[in-house]
Amino acid sequence: MRSQKGHPQSSVTVSSNRQSAIGNRQFLSAGVENVDTFRYLHQAGATAGPQRRIAIEDLLATAIHPADAGESAPRFPEPRLRPLVIGFALLAAGLLAYSQTIAFHWDEGFHILTAHLIDTGKRPYLDFFFPQTPLNAYWNAAWMAIFGARWRMVHVVAALVTLGSVLLMAQYLFALAPDPRWRRAAAFAALALFGLHSLVWEFGAVSQAYPLCLLLVVAAFRLSIAAVDRPRIGMSALVGFLAGAAAGSSLLTAAVAPVLLVWMWLYNRAGNRWTKAAAFMAGAAVACVPILVLFVKGPQQVIFNIFKYHSIYRRLDWEGATAHDVGVASDWLNSSPSLLLVLLALAGIVFIRKSEFLPARRAELRLCLWISLAVTVENMFAHPTFPQYFVFIIPFLTVLAGLGFYAVAARLGNPHQPLAAVILLMVTAVLCLGNSIYEDRDSYTWRKLEQVAKKMKEVTPKGAPLLAPEQIYFLTNWPIPPGMEHEDAHKLKLAPAEEAKLHVVSKAEVEQRVKSGEFPTTVSCDDDETSDLDDWDVYSQKAEFDRCNVYWQFKKNTAKPK
Repeated sequence: MRSQKGHPQSSVTVSSNRQSAIGNRQFLSAGVENVDTFRYLHQAGATAGPQRRIAIEDLLATAIHPADAGESAPRFPEPRLRPLVIGFALLAAGLLAYSQTIAFHWDEGFHILTAHLIDTGKRPYLDFFFPQTPLNAYWNAAWMAIFGARWRMVHVVAALVTLGSVLLMAQYLFALAPDPRWRRAAAFAALALFGLHSLVWEFGAVSQAYPLCLLLVVAAFRLSIAAVDRPRIGMSALVGFLAGAAAGSSLLTAAVAPVLLVWMWLYNRAGNRWTKAAAFMAGAAVACVPILVLFVKGPQQVIFNIFKYHSIYRRLDWEGATAHDVGVASDWLNSSPSLLLVLLALAGIVFIRKSEFLPARRAELRLCLWISLAVTVENMFAHPTFPQYFVFIIPFLTVLAGLGFYAVAARLGNPHQPLAAVILLMVTAVLCLGNSIYEDRDSYTWRKLEQVAKKMKEVTPKGAPLLAPEQIYFLTNWPIPPGMEHEDAHKLKLAPAEEAKLHVVSKAEVEQRVKSGEFPTTVSCDDDETSDLDDWDVYSQKAEFDRCNVYWQFKKNTAKPK
């Protein structure tokens, strides 16, 4: 017999004594894989409406007393993965296409040039100025050694690395979903909130350190969760290596390593925590070996480039740096994908506090929050700071936001059918990304710079001294005058001996060399520099390419260098 609701009469209502008996042993003896699921269902049944309460109680009865439910009891079939495979294939195709067409950031010029110089045998710090940690440059140089020094290849590798980090987080959310029927929806949430975030696209397919660091910190997070349950030290050492490599690629991720170390020490469940902490630090030290080797050969150069430049000289010639930082701190309010991510993450935190997650699972979620807060605080003090510095918190906020998405959608919609909520989230993410790409449609790209490089080669005698941005040196493989490897270094005002050791040429010296006719061709992509070149009246020929200008052919009154 059935009730008026069409529900089996034997399981219409789960008795109060059964509900109070729900515990870990009963879940495990019943073969339940996800205890968190049924704890949440039991809790949700108390406040749900009549129809939803019946369905929730039915699930509880089936889980704890499967014999009572009979053949009509609902089951949890394994979610089909084909939609996910299609979704991630489309994401991969889109990001790869973006990497070959639109992906470009002006600062990647000195990153990709540094990798090229390393590929030709030069050493950062010791042979040229490079105010960054070097592992990402060595990473790009390794790929250049295999496939050649081409920006397209570097962008393909960057896009694939970013896709790898998205896939790792999607798989984690797939297993984390409190309701097995929401596993596929949780993975799509990762795709939408992480994989389709405009910052991830803008900086996840370029030669800067963002793609590699995203993969390293996400992989370190995933392995740290496994390491606390391993009695041996190998996994802990690997986590330390990955976290150390991330910091060795960009100091913007330096806060991740200590957070992981403290978390693993606090929540260790197997083996000696002190031994595993020592293994973690040893792994981090191994990742820093290339930096240590350079330090031994040139301690002053390494200290200046990695530490002193950022703490003292980075703000030179930037009067509004503090006001800029304040604007960046509130920039997420003006970004639709970031605002959505933060709001869902807050909903996820509320859901976690009210739900009875197992202690181990709750600790993992706490780690996501810790990393997000630590990286945020660190990069707020990277004076001046920029929105892209916070791209590293996106994967960890995505975990919290994925749970928030589940909690909101399950409460406001049908808890059994997540399809509508997933479609709404995906459409929102795609529209936000599409709007961001559309707004950047007129931005500079590598293909536009290739036109500038082509013109430069046409008008410049082969091997002649050239003054140009880093991107032009890379595209043309042109000989680089000493001290011109990093354009921002010209703003430094140092003693002559220190300039020589650091391979720095001051702005005043560059101007004097231009006026004296040392460079038969000059390429300028800076408005102030272009204005100065026009005022100096050194060259008789000029070709304009949107943001960049090519100057050549000295005027008769221009002094020629001896």
